[in-house]
Amino acid sequence: MSIVTVLENSLSQDKSQRETALNFLQDAANQNLVQFLRQLSEILRDVNNTTFVRMQAGLQLKNQLYSKNSSVRMQLGQRWLTIPEADRSYIKENCLLTLGTEVQSSAAQAVAYIAVIELPAGQWANLMQVLVANVVDQASTPLKKQATLQAIGYICQDIDPNFLSAQSNEILTAIVNGMKKEEQNSNVRLAATQALLNSLEFTKQNFDIDAERHYIMQVVCEATQCAETGIKVAALQCLVKIMNLYYQYMETYMNQALFAITYEAMKSEVEEVALQGIEFWSTVCEEEIDLAIDEQESEEKGLPPTVSSKHYARGALPYLVPILTATLTRQEEQDDEDDWGPCKAATVCLMLLAQCAGDAIVGAVLPFVNDHIRSENWRFRDAAVMSFGCILEGPDPDNLRSLVENALPVIIELLRDPSNVVRDTSAWTIGRVLDTLPGLVVQEKFLNPLLHGLVEGLGAEPQVAANVCWAFSSLASAAYDQAVSQAGTSDSRSAQVETYCLSGFFEPIVGKLLETTDRQEAGQHNLRNAAYHALMEMLKHSPRDCYATLQKTTLIVMQRLKSIQDVADKLQTSHDRAQLNELQSMLCATLQSVLHKIDRNDAPNIADAVMELLLRMLTQQQVQQHQPADDEAEQQSGVQEDALLAMAALVDCLGEDFIKYMEVFKPVLLSCLRSVTETQICMNAVGLLGDLCRALGERIAPYTDEIFVILVELLSSQAVDQSVKPSVISAFSDFSLALGPGFFKFLEIVINTLQQASQAQVDVSNPDQVDYLNELREACLEAYTGIVQGLKGNGPTPHTQELRSIQPAVQPMLHFIAMVARDPVSTDEVLGCACGLLGDLVTAYGADLLPAVSDDVFSAMLQKCRRSKVSKAKTLAVWTTKEIRKLKNLQTA
Repeated sequence: MSIVTVLENSLSQDKSQRETALNFLQDAANQNLVQFLRQLSEILRDVNNTTFVRMQAGLQLKNQLYSKNSSVRMQLGQRWLTIPEADRSYIKENCLLTLGTEVQSSAAQAVAYIAVIELPAGQWANLMQVLVANVVDQASTPLKKQATLQAIGYICQDIDPNFLSAQSNEILTAIVNGMKKEEQNSNVRLAATQALLNSLEFTKQNFDIDAERHYIMQVVCEATQCAETGIKVAALQCLVKIMNLYYQYMETYMNQALFAITYEAMKSEVEEVALQGIEFWSTVCEEEIDLAIDEQESEEKGLPPTVSSKHYARGALPYLVPILTATLTRQEEQDDEDDWGPCKAATVCLMLLAQCAGDAIVGAVLPFVNDHIRSENWRFRDAAVMSFGCILEGPDPDNLRSLVENALPVIIELLRDPSNVVRDTSAWTIGRVLDTLPGLVVQEKFLNPLLHGLVEGLGAEPQVAANVCWAFSSLASAAYDQAVSQAGTSDSRSAQVETYCLSGFFEPIVGKLLETTDRQEAGQHNLRNAAYHALMEMLKHSPRDCYATLQKTTLIVMQRLKSIQDVADKLQTSHDRAQLNELQSMLCATLQSVLHKIDRNDAPNIADAVMELLLRMLTQQQVQQHQPADDEAEQQSGVQEDALLAMAALVDCLGEDFIKYMEVFKPVLLSCLRSVTETQICMNAVGLLGDLCRALGERIAPYTDEIFVILVELLSSQAVDQSVKPSVISAFSDFSLALGPGFFKFLEIVINTLQQASQAQVDVSNPDQVDYLNELREACLEAYTGIVQGLKGNGPTPHTQELRSIQPAVQPMLHFIAMVARDPVSTDEVLGCACGLLGDLVTAYGADLLPAVSDDVFSAMLQKCRRSKVSKAKTLAVWTTKEIRKLKNLQTA
């Protein structure tokens, strides 16, 4: 059977024939990949083959070059580069010669996938010249130009911009040639405009040159005036991205063209066009919000900002608001909440405008709200309430207070509006009010009618009820914060209040939320999740006089978890398991909330039952992980992650009493620590180690040998995600503090590990890598600090022998602190940890360390952190400075 026939059969309606063909193709790839790829490229090139066969050949070629999974994609790329150059050249030539011979170009994708592999490897150096020639050659057919421009667009979309910046001139030559208004073929012009959209990130050097930038902007602006909707939309998308990337160059164009172009686009009856007009101004707002933050930070440092805001959004406010509010009136009752259209875009844009313009937005929007909030037309009522909710973040809350006081009774009344859309928006807006002015809403004159409206809203349509749940979440924290404030306690996280304004309503609210989680339609509009989240917030923010309700709710949650676990063992399909796992995960998170509020004296009464539930949950999930999924719907449920978090809450609740469960829990804990392919499970298990160390202290010693071996394996394993490694290093600190001198047996390995980790280098041009470096360094500093503190002991007299054992590591520690202090990428959080370690070394080793810590680099670091806005950094720097001065004073005395 020929490959052509197999490709035809791979599209068959007969499932058996289709599967046989696909298996044959995979076998062919496995047995002789080079020959298989050569044949596919020949079939793709041969115009005598049917369209479908050629498309399938291109798809099979793509599957051997590309995968959505990044690690698989890397392996495929490496495999391609091992193919002999002559064979690769033959395949590439066939793909290039195919361009322009298909209606829907599979070759364009094939060329792009090969290019994304070869260009970073310094190969296929003449590709761009060939593609540019295809576009500018007068003899090229429109189909050839279109396919070539698509190939350029695909390459630009998937490749790291750094590998194409040197060829930006050639790429822009081809793209602009295809975009020009003189180009008669609209398909060519569309492909060129889409290619420009994908190439903008590596054309900075072209935008830096006035003449080149002017020409690019002229071509893009002309394309926005094209009668073809597709070209107009793509050109507007280019303007959105240009504003995002090159804001600093836009002043001339904003005045001459961009305002008028986007203003008209926003008013368009064509949704796709209007959407891009709105997106443009949302992007302007986002850029100017970021610039305002940058300007403030620069001012604090006494430096001029790199780029100054031109305040386009504030200047355009009188023109933009009427269009946005009018757009809000075009919603439909049955709009899908997941569909992104002009109405939703207008909502976001109005919210961003409020953050950008501050108090100025109020005067621009308020007339519309006043005119339409009681309109007979539900669309205008809804738009008025939505507009009001949108402007609550940005203006000074004190300036909003009287406005909200006047509007709130009307919005509460609209919770009972005949239109479910208006009810939904009203519930959302009340949540916004609670986030902005929480103290106002919990006043008695508003609270009673609000609670009646919200409780009634829990029985409304799922979409409305979900927003009501969000309002309850905000109300719970607002009421608790008010009670904490009235009690004069500064830290609401650790405060425990006797009563608050919701106490009289607490039990019926919790009961209604529990009912809502069990509603038949709770799966719609994320209602069940929202109800459980509201329940968690109510329990988390419950005062002492609601403790009885909290206890009852704990038993209800535990009973529900048990019922689910009894059912879980009997489920057959992965889809059913996934649904049940989601519910189990929410219940587990709720259990975590109540465990944090249970009295230490009451904890033993439920601990055995909770432990049984959590162990069963963890073991069930470990069994599920080894079962093959029977459909693609089954996703990682997150149950194990939530169970580990709940276990941490139980550890915190029981303290030292958790020791009775360690023997039975240890195998499960070790299994979770070894889950290297499940990053979050591994992370949560490592985090739980810290909780165990703090709760059990020295009593954890019998279990540390096995755990320590796994931690070291995690640090050396290539299969472990790098995000896990800072957490593992931090765990060494917890072990040292718990074990004290008992940590000595691990000391040599840990010190060597920390010295290696502290020398890590990353690509500082990559923000993600810089974040990782700071996390890693912070973890190393915390580990060193834990070791010094653990070996020094808590008494007034340091453990001299133990401290002498790590004295050889003191100088490397000081070098590490100095390196962190000198590195401009170090955050204040990292510098604060460095100050803390420096202080611990000074208190441990005394005057012997004074000559070393008198270095200017340490003085500059301490001075910087004393002025930091990060309170921990400031506190540690002040403490360390005092300790150094104390030692100096003793010396001089």
